[in-house]
Amino acid sequence: MAKKVANQLVETLSEAGVKRIYAVTGDSLNEVNEAVRKNEEVQWIHVRHEETGAYAAGAEAQLTGLPGCCAGSSGPGHVHLINGLYDAQRSGAPVIAIASTIPTGEFGTEYFQETNTIKLFDDCSYYNEVATTPQQFPRMLQSAIQSAISRKGVAVVGLPGDLAKQPAAKVESSTRNYPTEPSVCPAEEDLIRLADLLNSHQRITLFCGIGCKGAHEEVIALSEKLNAPVAYTFKGKMEVQYENPYEVGMTGLLGMPSGYYSMHEAEVLVMLGTDFPYSAFLPDNIKIAQIDIKAERLGRRAKVDIGLCGDIKSTLQALLPMLQTKTDDSFLKKQLNRYEDVKKDLEAYAEDKGEENRIHPEFVMSEIDKLAADDAIFTVDTGMTCVWGARYLQATGKRHMLGSFNHGSMANALPQAIGASLACPDRQVIALCGDGGLSMTLGDLQTVVQYKLPMKIIVFNNRSLGMVKLEMEVDGLPDWQTDMLNPDFKQVAEAMGMTGFNVSNPEEVLTTLYNAFELDGPVLINIMTEPNALAMPPKIEIGQMFGFAQSMMKLLLSGRTEEVINTINANFKHIREVF
Repeated sequence: MAKKVANQLVETLSEAGVKRIYAVTGDSLNEVNEAVRKNEEVQWIHVRHEETGAYAAGAEAQLTGLPGCCAGSSGPGHVHLINGLYDAQRSGAPVIAIASTIPTGEFGTEYFQETNTIKLFDDCSYYNEVATTPQQFPRMLQSAIQSAISRKGVAVVGLPGDLAKQPAAKVESSTRNYPTEPSVCPAEEDLIRLADLLNSHQRITLFCGIGCKGAHEEVIALSEKLNAPVAYTFKGKMEVQYENPYEVGMTGLLGMPSGYYSMHEAEVLVMLGTDFPYSAFLPDNIKIAQIDIKAERLGRRAKVDIGLCGDIKSTLQALLPMLQTKTDDSFLKKQLNRYEDVKKDLEAYAEDKGEENRIHPEFVMSEIDKLAADDAIFTVDTGMTCVWGARYLQATGKRHMLGSFNHGSMANALPQAIGASLACPDRQVIALCGDGGLSMTLGDLQTVVQYKLPMKIIVFNNRSLGMVKLEMEVDGLPDWQTDMLNPDFKQVAEAMGMTGFNVSNPEEVLTTLYNAFELDGPVLINIMTEPNALAMPPKIEIGQMFGFAQSMMKLLLSGRTEEVINTINANFKHIREVF
C-alpha cells in the first residue's frame, strides 16, 4: 500500500527531531492523527485547547533547540493556535505549525470552517504556505522546517484534508534539513572602533540579554577587564547572573535600582544580545555600543553610537585582545555596594511573611527559590508573578525560566510547563501561575493529569489582575474590573485528578511547598497572597507618586477606605525606597 502524504509528513518531522505533535484532533487532521498512531517515534499530545499546544511546542523548542510542533484543524483550530504562535515567533522558538484545511475543491467558496491561512498566519511566521498537490508538499515541508530552525521562528504548513489522504510523491530536491549555528563576527575595523571607545573611557556598564546564552565565560572576561558592572534583562538573567561577581541585577519594569543606576551613571553602555524594548529605562546622554546577531535590531531602542552585527561569543573573543585592562575599580565598587543594599532590602521584604489570607508574595517566591532544584525549569505567568520571579528566583547555570517575555500574554505558564515536562522528564518543572492566567487555561489541568506530568503548579492567588490594578493606580485611576471571583483551585485540581493544597496561613507555606515538591505526580498549591502588594520600579518618578496618590484619594472618596488602609499596611516596607 502506497505511503500517504500524512505518513510522509510525520516521518519527515521525526527525522527533523520532532518528538511530539500538540493538537486537538478532528476532521481535516484525522489522517495526520492516524499517521502518528502508526509511527513509533512521534507522540500525539491531546491538549484541551490549541493555544496550549502552541505554547507547549514553543517551550519544548526553547529548551531543546529542536523544532517543536503543533497542529490545528480547519477554521477554529487555526485561530486557536494564533496566540501561542505569536509568542513562539517573538521568542525565537523554532516551531512547525500544521494547519489542516478544508478540501482543496472547496477553496474560495466560504465553505464550512474555511479560513485563509496565508492571511491568518502571515504576521506570526517566517514561512507560511498551503500545499495542494503531493509533489508540492515534501518540498514545502522541507522549506518550512529549514526556515524554522535557521531563522528561529514559526513555519506554517497548510495541509488540506484531502491531500493528506493522497499517495506521497518523491521529489528531486532534498527532504532532509540542515541545522545551522553560524559563528558571526564583525569586521576587524569595526572591532577596533569599539575597542577605541572602551579604551578611552573609565565608567563602562554591560547590559546583557538572552543573546549572551553560551557566552557566559566571555561576558565575565570582558567585565573583569573593564571593571564593568553587569546588568541584564529578565530573559537574560538565567544565562548571565550565576557565578558572576560583577552582576548588579536587572533594570526595566521588573528591575531594581542597582541595575538602573549602573547604566545611567556610566560613560559607556555596551548592550550585548538584547533587544530590550523599554527605551525609557535606557540612558540617552552617554555613549552606547550595541552587538546583536540580528542587524535589524541595532539602534532601534536607543541612540547607538556603534552598532555591530555578530554573535556575542565570537565577537567578544575577537574584541578582548584589543582591550586595555583597567585598574580603576571605583565605579564598579560603587555599583556593587548599591546592589548589596538592594539585596538586603529584597531579603527584608521576603522575611515579612504577611498574615492570614494576605501572604506576601515576596516571601513565597523566596521560599520557592530555596526549595527548587538546581536544574529546575520555571514557567512564569505574565503579570505580578513575573515581578516576584524576576527578583527572587536565582540562576545556577542549570536552571531555565520561560515566560511570555516579548509577547506579554497571560495564561502562558501552565501550557509552557506542559511542554517543559514532556521535553525534560528528568527535571523539576514548576509553573508559577497567577490566578487570572490559570483561570484562562483550567481545562488543560486535565492534560497534565492525562499524561501524568509531575509538575508543581503554584497559584499566586491575589484575587485580582494585580499588574493591571497597579498600572491603573500609577496612572491615577481607581482600579476597576480587576477583581477576580475565583473557584477553590484546590478542589478544581482534585476534581481533575491531581493533588491539591490550599494555603492561607503564612506559617504553612514552607511545609506545604516542601511536602508538595516531595510528592510524585502533579500537584497544585493555591496560595492566598496579598492583593495589594506593590512592585516598586527601579526609579520612582514624581508623576508615578502623584498618580498613585490620586488613585488612593479616589478610592477614599468612593468609600473604599479599608482597601486604602490595607494597601498602606501591606507596603509600609517600601517607604524607605520612596524617600
